[in-house]
Amino acid sequence: MGRQSAGLLVFRRRGTEVEVLLVHPGGPFWAKKDRGAWSIPKGEHAPEEDPLNAARREFTEETGAVVDGPFLPLRPVRQAGGKVVAAWAVEAEVDAATIRSNMFSLEWPPRSGRYVDVPEVDRAEWFPLSVAEEKIGVGQRPFLIELRRIAPPV
Repeated sequence: MGRQSAGLLVFRRRGTEVEVLLVHPGGPFWAKKDRGAWSIPKGEHAPEEDPLNAARREFTEETGAVVDGPFLPLRPVRQAGGKVVAAWAVEAEVDAATIRSNMFSLEWPPRSGRYVDVPEVDRAEWFPLSVAEEKIGVGQRPFLIELRRIAPPV
């Protein structure tokens, strides 16, 4: 089996609108990228790990927050590189301004031999679905489309 990733699509309702929480990757490569650079909090997991447990762990690692279910399974999507991403939608409140991400070491500039520590996620933000569709990477847009069907605005 190929690489697998799992994540949570956290959403909330604001009046008649549904908003989703997206994260922006940290590090110098992503610093000036916006459109198509955002993601649901997610990460790779071993084949023997329960994907929902992995999604919950990754969410906490990338945001410092913990959310509780019910978790609504979304159809997995295959990314352009072949990785399969499983995701669950969950309605919850998270303060995007207070997220705390884990750090990782990155060789920067590439092939320089110098390493810097950067956050996996440098910020999070709530977006209405229509805006999120522009911000999120194209490979994850099917999650937003499915969320629109299962959690319509009230």
